[in-house]
Parts: sequence; structure tokens; C-alpha cells
Amino acid sequence: MSANARSGTIRTRNAPVSADALLDPADSSADDETGEPSEEKLRSGIQSIEVGFRLLDVLTHEPRAMMLRDLAHRAGMSPAKAHRYLVSFLRLGVVAQDPLSGRYELGGFALQLGLARLARVDGVKLARIALAELRDRLDLTVGIAVWGNQGPTMVHWMESSYPAKASLKLGDVMPLLSSASGLLFAAYLPSGKTAAMLERELADSRRSSYSGAPRTREDVDKMLAEVREHEAARVEGMLLPTIHAFCMPVFDSTGELALGLVALGHEGAFDIRWGGEIDTALRECAHKLSYELGYSATARSENG
Repeated sequence: MSANARSGTIRTRNAPVSADALLDPADSSADDETGEPSEEKLRSGIQSIEVGFRLLDVLTHEPRAMMLRDLAHRAGMSPAKAHRYLVSFLRLGVVAQDPLSGRYELGGFALQLGLARLARVDGVKLARIALAELRDRLDLTVGIAVWGNQGPTMVHWMESSYPAKASLKLGDVMPLLSSASGLLFAAYLPSGKTAAMLERELADSRRSSYSGAPRTREDVDKMLAEVREHEAARVEGMLLPTIHAFCMPVFDSTGELALGLVALGHEGAFDIRWGGEIDTALRECAHKLSYELGYSATARSENG
């Protein structure tokens, strides 16, 4: 190796040129004084990568292979520009092309990336992090429910600065017909998992003096249909008097219900409206977590 090469200088026909000068400007991010990337350049990233990923984003949300012109149009770029990116993606296996139709779709390496992500993801851990931020931002009492051996089970709980006087603790199994988490799981799980528990609770409801308790299977079906319509469960003082609650579904990559995000509070201090601040914030949190777990609406529609 020549002295010039070792020193990071490349000699052209006319004059020596620094090796850094030949790099993409976004890659040449060393600070002149410290040798470390400047904060501004760290934030800038590499624009060409972000542009190219627009094509991958379109392919991710399109269930069928696509022609170049359609793919480019959806990604907001010319076919010629899209083709240059696709050539590189083809070489890397991120994109595949049908040799007969010429259509593009996600390739084998994209699948490996997705599987690697799913193997590492922990839904409850992600939900705990997301709910901590939500609790601090809105000062809500929040929790996580999963389906356990006995039914909907609370596995995480974080109280607000004014804790709701709800005698709930980790490991508690929630009823299906009088709790937000129970209604959510009853609405979205296969009926075989919930049928026996529903029948026992329905029999108890018929003996209950509470006017809002369901008395017939038709009453139950109506309640569960409302949950599916709103894509969330809501109760107003059913299980615990004066305590209102929401429970939002988080789905996994197969479209199955993975867990429920719970928020609750006292009557008068808890926005129980559909479309209100709590409903909106909790719903957005659940949607983001579902995305992290690989969920797509297409997967659910095909399963259900």
C-alpha cells in the first residue's frame, strides 16, 4: 500500500484529493476538531436510504406484486429513479422480481428481517414502556391484561397520582361480562376459549340485582358486537361502582389478540367518551404496539 493510500489521500490526474471528499456528504460526518460526527450530521442521516425505503413501505402494505410504474407512482418518484433503487434491493434480496410478469414484491431477506424482529419482540415489555409514557403524560391509572389459564389476567399495573380505589392487583382474573378487559377478550377470542366462562357468568347475571347485567345470550352478543364496532371495550361502573374503564386491543402478526391495554379512573375525573382524550390516546398507543408486533389489518381480515 502506498503512503498516499495509508494517509487517506487519493491522487488524481490533476491533484491529490482527500478520501473523505469522495464519500457521500451524509457519510462524511466526522467533526474537524474532535473526529466525532457532529450532532447536526448525526440527525441528518442518509437521505437516499430514506427515499429508497418508500418503495419498501409501499410493497409492505400492498398484498400483491406490483408493476414498476405503479410502485413508483405510489412511492412518489419517477419509474427511472425507482428502478435504480430496485436494482440494489434485488441484489440484496430485499426485493424479488417475477421473471415472467416483471412485477416486484418483497424478497426473502425482507422475510428474514421480519422473522428476526418477531423472534426478539416482547409485547408485554413494549406495552409497559408505552404505558409508562402514557401514564405520565395524562396522569392515568393504566394496566395490561393477557389471556391466562383462568381468563383475562392483569399482569402489569401503574397508578396515577390520584389512584383509583380499585381493589385490583397483579394476577387478578377479570370477569368477562362486567370488566372492560373481559369484554375485550370475549369479543375477540375464539368462542371455544370463552364459552364456558361466559355461560357461568351469564347464569350469575340472571340472579344479579344490577340493572345493567346481561340476562340473555342476545344481551351478551349485543355487548360484544358493540366492542367490535368500536374496536375497544368500555365500562361505566359495572365491576366497581363509580369506576370507569377502557380496554384497547393489541394484535399480533397473525391478527390474533395479544393483550389488552387498560385505563381506568373515577367517575367525574375520567373522560369516558368515545373519541375523547383518553380513548384517543390509548387507541393510538394500542395501534403502535400492534404495528410493532407485526399486525396488519389484512392479516386479521383473512383470519376472521
